[in-house]
Amino acid sequence: MSLLSPAADYGRLSLVSAAVLSAAGGPRGRQAALGGLASLGLTATVVNVVVRPLGRRRRPDPSALEVPFERQVRVPTSRSFPSGHSAGAFAFATGVGDTMPRAGTLLRSVAALVAYSRVHTGVHYPVDVLAGALLGTTLAQMATHRLTRDGPRRLTGAA
Repeated sequence: MSLLSPAADYGRLSLVSAAVLSAAGGPRGRQAALGGLASLGLTATVVNVVVRPLGRRRRPDPSALEVPFERQVRVPTSRSFPSGHSAGAFAFATGVGDTMPRAGTLLRSVAALVAYSRVHTGVHYPVDVLAGALLGTTLAQMATHRLTRDGPRRLTGAA
């Protein structure tokens, strides 16, 4: 878990997954990657620009929670609520799942592990990751609804 948590920093797992989907999944894979990345972008913006500044919750102190040193990761300086890692991972998985349900199920499993890793390593409270997961899922549904309604050609400017 102490390796998984930082691997998800800055949406890296989602970006790698999008690249794999785009390269190996054909047109559906590219559409799924677009849905996942649009969902991730919307969620990251809402979480970091709107919700986190309102949250004001300080991060837990891993030492005070008696998290063993070998499980600890660098504690971010940002606020704790909601978990951006959880929100982003669930947003990407939900966005992909709109087009490719099987891939979405696999990615939701990864998202759940990322969310758990944030509590396991002592950088989030359980409610932070639950709120992040719900927020990411909800915002992804909004993003993919927009993509489905407008179609990828309209959003990308293609003729």
